[in-house]
Amino acid sequence: VIIDAVARLVPGVIDEESPVEESFASGLLEYPQYTRPRVFRNWEVPEVLVTGNHEAIRKWRRRESLKRTLLRRPDLLLKAKLTEEDWKTLREIESELSSSGQLLAEWRKWSVMP
Repeated sequence: VIIDAVARLVPGVIDEESPVEESFASGLLEYPQYTRPRVFRNWEVPEVLVTGNHEAIRKWRRRESLKRTLLRRPDLLLKAKLTEEDWKTLREIESELSSSGQLLAEWRKWSVMP
């Protein structure tokens, strides 16, 4: 951890865009990471990630980031800069995960949800 933290201070060690997508950089948790093989211990890489469609991959990553944050650290959503599309995605995630509509209820009290 110390080597990683110090190495990041050296210019050119990591790609400039890499830290932008890491957990907490945008106020949200990071999306899941996958590698080869495509199936490992019955875990399969989502099809969208192998299509080569960069826009679909970007949307999938954002959705997964929002979903992880909602499920694990909903308090972070209060401070995150969310777009209209993010709010729409969160409502879709809520309807998929909770038929009662209570999943977002707690932090809705503290936030103005468009």
